[in-house]
Amino acid sequence: MKDCARIYVPPTPHPVALDQVDAWLESPSLVLLAESDSHWDSLRAGLLAGHITGPLVHDARVAALCQQHGVAELWTADRDFGRFPGLKARNPLVA
Repeated sequence: MKDCARIYVPPTPHPVALDQVDAWLESPSLVLLAESDSHWDSLRAGLLAGHITGPLVHDARVAALCQQHGVAELWTADRDFGRFPGLKARNPLVA
């Protein structure tokens, strides 16, 4: 198996990472996105339209969730999200 590049070396210790997620979950402005009854139809359409296979299926799932919940712009450094029409992907790390 090929080694994946590590973004954070050393990785954040589990207690610190878990405490951060707990803090986000306590935010009154947080909205968790979940699959609706029409999720599969939306995801299936996106998979077919973009000829999506393999690891990109997870990205398609995220894109479908965003679209179902009215997210117009996704901030991400992952360029693969540009493959999904109807969802603008913006890299917040570049000007």
